[in-house]
Parts: sequence; C-alpha cells; structure tokens
Amino acid sequence: MPSCHAAPMVTHYDMRPDDAGWTVFDAATGQAARVNGVAQTGLDLDDADDLVDLLNRLAEQAEASRKH
Repeated sequence: MPSCHAAPMVTHYDMRPDDAGWTVFDAATGQAARVNGVAQTGLDLDDADDLVDLLNRLAEQAEASRKH
C-alpha cells in the first residue's frame, strides 16, 4: 500500500532577520537570495515568508523535472 505521507520538502531557502526587516537566503551558501539580480533583504515578514515558500516550491519542481 502506498504511503499517504508526502516526502518532506527540502529547504533550499530560508529567512532570517536583518537590520531592515528579513533576508531570504540560500540555505546551502548562506548568501542572500537574488531575484532578477536584486538581493532579497529588508523585506517585511509576510513578503519574506511568501518568497521562501515560492522559491522552495520552484526548487522542488526543478528537481522533480530533472528526475523525469
């Protein structure tokens, strides 16, 4: 019988507080994530949280497409 539990999502991106708000960063390198060349720093909490979710979802989709 197949498992009804999804595989845990690997965290590629996370967030941390900075002097101006929140930084979204690459969990592997610790460097600020860049979107269209712009470092994602000084974000408000909701925007940072949404961006982390989006970037992790996109990274998971990219990994899944490489496996097929």
